[in-house]
Amino acid sequence: MAIKRSTKVDAGISMSSMTDIVFLLLIFFLVTSTLVNPNALKLLLPKSTGQVSAKATVSVSIKHYPEKGPDVVSYHINGNQKPVAFSEIEPAVQELLEGQEDPTFSIYADESVPVKEVVALMNIAKRNRYKVIMATSPE
Repeated sequence: MAIKRSTKVDAGISMSSMTDIVFLLLIFFLVTSTLVNPNALKLLLPKSTGQVSAKATVSVSIKHYPEKGPDVVSYHINGNQKPVAFSEIEPAVQELLEGQEDPTFSIYADESVPVKEVVALMNIAKRNRYKVIMATSPE
């Protein structure tokens, strides 16, 4: 008596688990891409064609308030909303960059900030032998 098998091997693969993984990866990348911008202040950055791909671990933002006076600016470290006095910037940056192999910080300066304020931050970098990145918007 010849007994035949009624079940056959199905060669198909279920794609439902693959779509779940792709969906989770999509959510992960969407959430992490919103965290990339360290600049919490609304600044109108100057335009430039040259962009640097180096990443700075510390950012110093300078916000200008022309309605309060020609030289009224506030300094913010790492996008913090609380302003920092200029005299406190150097010790704070030194503390944040201590032990870094290639210490680099970026300057986010509003388009209307007086040049002397940006130069003062660059002098801090020169005194401490830090590399500086001037943040700009692409043209």
